[in-house]
Amino acid sequence: MTAQLMEETEKPKKAQKRKIEELGEEFGYLQRKCREFGIPVLIVVEGWSAAGKGSMINKIIQPVDPRGFKVSCIASPSRDEQLRPFLWRFWRRTPSADRMAIFDRSWYRNLLDEVVEGSLKDKDLEKAYTDIRSFERQLRDSGTVIFKFFLDISKKEQSQRLQTLRENPNTSWRVDDGVLARHYKYDEYKAASKEMFKETDVVDGAHWQEIDTTKFLPATVKTLQILVDLLRNKVDKRKGGLKFNRNIPAKLPTCKTAPSLGKVDTSLSLGKDEYRKKLVTRQKRIHELHNELYRLRIPMVIVYEGWDAAGKGGNIRRLTEEMDPRGYEVIPISAPNDVEKVHHYLWRFWTEFPKAGHLTIFDRSWYGRVLVERVEGFCGENDWKQAYREINEMEENFHNYGTALVKFWVHIDKDEQLKRFEARKENPAKLWKLHEEDWRNREKWDLYEEAAEEMFLRTHTPFAPWTIIEGNCKRYARIKSMDVVIEAIEKKIEEKA
Repeated sequence: MTAQLMEETEKPKKAQKRKIEELGEEFGYLQRKCREFGIPVLIVVEGWSAAGKGSMINKIIQPVDPRGFKVSCIASPSRDEQLRPFLWRFWRRTPSADRMAIFDRSWYRNLLDEVVEGSLKDKDLEKAYTDIRSFERQLRDSGTVIFKFFLDISKKEQSQRLQTLRENPNTSWRVDDGVLARHYKYDEYKAASKEMFKETDVVDGAHWQEIDTTKFLPATVKTLQILVDLLRNKVDKRKGGLKFNRNIPAKLPTCKTAPSLGKVDTSLSLGKDEYRKKLVTRQKRIHELHNELYRLRIPMVIVYEGWDAAGKGGNIRRLTEEMDPRGYEVIPISAPNDVEKVHHYLWRFWTEFPKAGHLTIFDRSWYGRVLVERVEGFCGENDWKQAYREINEMEENFHNYGTALVKFWVHIDKDEQLKRFEARKENPAKLWKLHEEDWRNREKWDLYEEAAEEMFLRTHTPFAPWTIIEGNCKRYARIKSMDVVIEAIEKKIEEKA
């Protein structure tokens, strides 16, 4: 090759390198602005083995402040991760409002493996795609900018690259049996990938970008250009004073058979002697069923909502009294802390999901979004109206995983609440339970009742129904809640058999 020809050949490369440097500088600037405006960024890098995922991620992060991003290399799920819904480990890694998360492979990788291996039934595959679409939409609706890249090379190119890696002692370890098995099934993976694109491509928000990495420099230019163009658009809108706002769903979910507080008979009661007998038999049965949950690896989630002083704490104490303490956890939910505030509001609940065979009780829950946050104005109308669908989707995800899910609203009337408030005020041992906030909430009783009624209407589903517990009589409330828990566990065990 003559010197002139070599110079002509190098010209495009030099231009591409300059372009990469320019785009990198702008990308670094945009990352800093995203942190300033609280815009979370999620970058998914999928693709063929030896397509250059590691090299591409390296090019992406070089101009970026290392304090503002985290790269997660996604391998096969660990034993602990296998004991939870497949999206659990990805929810835990979603970026906060001031961070960028980069996934080297993602929730799509194992799904592709299962499709090619034929280990997923059609209905299970559709459930998985539904869960993924909901997951990504929920992140987008909360302001997260999502990029999905698929690095593409031909089967011939992959074969050559794998051979080169195998011949080098320093890189031969990267070509394991799994990599070779996927290469031999290249055509099957190609077909599965196309179906995946069709099922999960969202042009306005989570669009798949196929990047041909046969030539790495132009591929890098294209990738950085995509990142810069979209982030520049987002940042310019914020700089122009346009705040992020959720869209109100066109149609809110509705259940005609939802329970209503207006139909509750708060006079229901249970005598002391009958209560003691029933308490012993129920607690014994719950002890047995708790062991069965563990043996059959069935996770269980119990949600307690209700009025202040309705007796949720005492109810939970009797429910768990004979359970093995190693197999359950009670999560008291209060206002989100600083870490939780910069994540999607469902993040802190996903992270507390129990392992298969364990039980988690939420003393108040994600329903705070449509109750206290709605009534007190801690979130906008668009936020709490969006939450109905998001909550239903999360609970359906739990259900699809095989979770026994029970939701209680412990109900007392207004006179009973006042009587309990006054009793707490007079009892030094219980005074700590009474706060100024309780009195303020009582003044907004009608607003909270309205919010609760709509909550039942929007989130009472076949897979996660609400049960209203008549709570004026604490003894009656405790036994009824135990009966509901027992029935739910027995039903799930029967389904598992």
